[in-house]
Amino acid sequence: MANLKIPVTPEDHSLGPESAPVTLVEYGDYECPHCMHAHGIVKRLQKRFGDQLRFVFRNFPLNEVHPNAQAAAETAEFAGAHGKFWEMHDLLFQNQERLSAALFLELAEELGLSAAALSQAFEDGLFTAHVRSEFSGGVRSGVNGTPTFFLNGVRHDGSWEFPELLLVIDQVVESARNPAAD
Repeated sequence: MANLKIPVTPEDHSLGPESAPVTLVEYGDYECPHCMHAHGIVKRLQKRFGDQLRFVFRNFPLNEVHPNAQAAAETAEFAGAHGKFWEMHDLLFQNQERLSAALFLELAEELGLSAAALSQAFEDGLFTAHVRSEFSGGVRSGVNGTPTFFLNGVRHDGSWEFPELLLVIDQVVESARNPAAD
Protein backbone atom coordinates (compact mmCIF):
# COMPACT_ATOMS: atom_id res chain seq x y z
CA MET A 1 0.00 0.00 0.00
CA ALA A 2 1.47 3.35 -1.05
CA ASN A 3 1.63 6.39 1.17
CA LEU A 4 1.39 10.06 0.31
CA LYS A 5 5.01 11.25 0.09
CA ILE A 6 4.19 14.97 0.01
CA PRO A 7 2.17 15.87 3.11
CA VAL A 8 -0.81 18.20 2.85
CA THR A 9 0.19 21.77 3.64
CA PRO A 10 -1.61 25.12 3.79
CA GLU A 11 -0.39 25.73 0.22
CA ASP A 12 -2.58 22.90 -1.06
CA HIS A 13 -6.02 23.67 -2.43
CA SER A 14 -8.35 22.22 0.17
CA LEU A 15 -11.97 22.37 1.25
CA GLY A 16 -13.00 21.44 4.76
CA PRO A 17 -11.35 21.96 8.11
CA GLU A 18 -7.78 20.95 8.84
CA SER A 19 -9.15 19.18 11.93
CA ALA A 20 -11.45 16.88 9.90
CA PRO A 21 -10.97 13.20 10.81
CA VAL A 22 -10.63 12.35 7.09
CA THR A 23 -8.43 14.05 4.54
CA LEU A 24 -9.15 12.87 1.01
CA VAL A 25 -6.44 13.81 -1.48
CA GLU A 26 -7.14 13.41 -5.19
CA TYR A 27 -4.52 13.47 -7.90
CA GLY A 28 -6.54 14.39 -10.96
CA ASP A 29 -6.51 15.53 -14.56
CA TYR A 30 -9.12 18.00 -15.83
CA GLU A 31 -9.35 16.26 -19.20
CA CYS A 32 -9.74 12.74 -17.78
CA PRO A 33 -13.33 11.45 -18.10
CA HIS A 34 -12.84 9.29 -14.99
CA CYS A 35 -11.85 12.40 -13.02
CA MET A 36 -14.97 14.18 -14.22
CA HIS A 37 -17.01 11.23 -12.93
CA ALA A 38 -15.08 11.30 -9.66
CA HIS A 39 -15.74 15.05 -9.36
CA GLY A 40 -19.45 14.35 -8.89
CA ILE A 41 -18.68 11.60 -6.37
CA VAL A 42 -16.43 13.91 -4.33
CA LYS A 43 -19.17 16.59 -4.33
CA ARG A 44 -21.61 14.02 -2.92
CA LEU A 45 -19.09 12.93 -0.28
CA GLN A 46 -18.47 16.54 0.73
CA LYS A 47 -22.20 17.12 1.11
CA ARG A 48 -22.61 13.89 3.10
CA PHE A 49 -19.67 14.37 5.47
CA GLY A 50 -19.53 18.17 5.82
CA ASP A 51 -16.87 19.18 8.36
CA GLN A 52 -15.84 15.55 8.85
CA LEU A 53 -14.06 15.62 5.45
CA ARG A 54 -11.22 17.71 4.13
CA PHE A 55 -10.73 17.44 0.36
CA VAL A 56 -7.46 18.29 -1.37
CA PHE A 57 -6.98 18.40 -5.14
CA ARG A 58 -3.56 18.05 -6.75
CA ASN A 59 -2.79 18.25 -10.43
CA PHE A 60 -1.69 15.15 -12.30
CA PRO A 61 -2.05 16.07 -15.99
CA LEU A 62 -1.59 13.07 -18.27
CA ASN A 63 -0.26 15.15 -21.15
CA GLU A 64 0.42 12.26 -23.53
CA VAL A 65 -3.27 11.32 -23.67
CA HIS A 66 -4.88 14.63 -22.67
CA PRO A 67 -3.36 17.50 -24.67
CA ASN A 68 -5.26 20.21 -22.77
CA ALA A 69 -4.63 18.85 -19.26
CA GLN A 70 -1.49 20.86 -18.48
CA ALA A 71 -3.03 24.15 -19.62
CA ALA A 72 -6.23 23.36 -17.72
CA ALA A 73 -4.20 22.73 -14.55
CA GLU A 74 -2.30 25.99 -15.07
CA THR A 75 -5.62 27.78 -15.57
CA ALA A 76 -6.87 26.42 -12.24
CA GLU A 77 -3.64 27.51 -10.55
CA PHE A 78 -3.94 30.98 -12.10
CA ALA A 79 -7.47 31.23 -10.71
CA GLY A 80 -6.18 29.95 -7.37
CA ALA A 81 -3.63 32.74 -7.25
CA HIS A 82 -6.64 35.07 -7.38
CA GLY A 83 -8.68 33.21 -4.75
CA LYS A 84 -10.89 31.37 -7.24
CA PHE A 85 -9.36 27.91 -7.51
CA TRP A 86 -12.49 25.96 -6.62
CA GLU A 87 -14.73 27.99 -8.91
CA MET A 88 -12.36 27.32 -11.83
CA HIS A 89 -11.92 23.69 -10.77
CA ASP A 90 -15.69 23.17 -11.07
CA LEU A 91 -15.96 25.08 -14.35
CA LEU A 92 -13.16 23.06 -15.94
CA PHE A 93 -14.92 19.81 -15.14
CA GLN A 94 -18.32 21.20 -16.20
CA ASN A 95 -16.80 22.18 -19.57
CA GLN A 96 -14.49 19.19 -19.96
CA GLU A 97 -15.58 18.38 -23.51
CA ARG A 98 -14.74 21.93 -24.63
CA LEU A 99 -11.28 22.34 -23.07
CA SER A 100 -9.15 24.66 -25.20
CA ALA A 101 -7.07 27.82 -24.93
CA ALA A 102 -10.11 29.89 -25.95
CA LEU A 103 -12.27 28.28 -23.26
CA PHE A 104 -9.64 28.93 -20.56
CA LEU A 105 -9.69 32.64 -21.39
CA GLU A 106 -13.50 32.65 -21.48
CA LEU A 107 -13.73 30.96 -18.08
CA ALA A 108 -11.22 33.40 -16.59
CA GLU A 109 -13.39 36.30 -17.70
CA GLU A 110 -16.50 34.53 -16.42
CA LEU A 111 -14.87 34.51 -12.97
CA GLY A 112 -13.92 38.19 -13.25
CA LEU A 113 -10.26 37.43 -13.92
CA SER A 114 -8.14 39.01 -16.64
CA ALA A 115 -7.89 36.91 -19.78
CA ALA A 116 -4.83 38.97 -20.76
CA ALA A 117 -3.17 38.12 -17.44
CA LEU A 118 -3.94 34.43 -17.97
CA SER A 119 -2.45 34.59 -21.48
CA GLN A 120 0.65 36.23 -20.04
CA ALA A 121 0.86 33.57 -17.32
CA PHE A 122 0.80 30.88 -20.03
CA GLU A 123 3.43 32.71 -22.06
CA ASP A 124 5.69 33.15 -19.01
CA GLY A 125 5.08 29.60 -17.77
CA LEU A 126 4.10 31.12 -14.43
CA PHE A 127 2.39 27.99 -13.09
CA THR A 128 4.17 25.30 -15.13
CA ALA A 129 6.70 24.42 -12.42
CA HIS A 130 4.00 24.20 -9.74
CA VAL A 131 1.90 21.79 -11.80
CA ARG A 132 4.98 19.71 -12.63
CA SER A 133 5.91 19.64 -8.95
CA GLU A 134 2.48 18.28 -8.00
CA PHE A 135 2.79 15.70 -10.78
CA SER A 136 6.25 14.65 -9.51
CA GLY A 137 4.92 14.39 -5.96
CA GLY A 138 2.18 12.12 -7.27
CA VAL A 139 4.69 9.90 -9.03
CA ARG A 140 6.74 9.67 -5.82
CA SER A 141 3.55 8.64 -4.01
CA GLY A 142 2.83 5.84 -6.49
CA VAL A 143 0.26 7.63 -8.64
CA ASN A 144 0.21 6.18 -12.13
CA GLY A 145 -3.26 7.12 -13.33
CA THR A 146 -6.18 9.38 -12.60
CA PRO A 147 -8.03 9.75 -10.43
CA THR A 148 -5.93 8.43 -7.56
CA PHE A 149 -7.16 8.99 -4.02
CA PHE A 150 -5.38 8.97 -0.67
CA LEU A 151 -7.32 8.69 2.60
CA ASN A 152 -5.39 10.13 5.52
CA GLY A 153 -2.15 9.67 3.62
CA VAL A 154 -2.70 6.10 2.44
CA ARG A 155 -3.52 5.35 -1.19
CA HIS A 156 -7.03 4.00 -1.63
CA ASP A 157 -6.60 1.05 -3.98
CA GLY A 158 -10.25 -0.01 -3.96
CA SER A 159 -13.04 1.32 -6.10
CA TRP A 160 -13.57 5.06 -5.98
CA GLU A 161 -17.27 4.80 -6.75
CA PHE A 162 -19.56 6.49 -4.23
CA PRO A 163 -20.70 3.42 -2.21
CA GLU A 164 -17.15 2.19 -1.66
CA LEU A 165 -15.68 5.57 -0.72
CA LEU A 166 -18.69 6.26 1.49
CA LEU A 167 -18.10 3.02 3.39
CA VAL A 168 -14.36 3.60 3.85
CA ILE A 169 -14.79 7.22 4.95
CA ASP A 170 -17.62 6.22 7.31
CA GLN A 171 -15.27 3.69 8.93
CA VAL A 172 -12.53 6.27 9.43
CA VAL A 173 -14.96 8.84 10.84
CA GLU A 174 -16.45 6.24 13.18
CA SER A 175 -13.03 5.11 14.43
CA ALA A 176 -12.15 8.78 15.08
CA ARG A 177 -15.34 9.09 17.18
CA ASN A 178 -14.68 5.85 19.08
CA PRO A 179 -10.91 5.30 19.22
CA ALA A 180 -11.24 2.61 21.92
CA ALA A 181 -13.30 0.45 19.53
CA ASP A 182 -10.25 -0.20 17.31
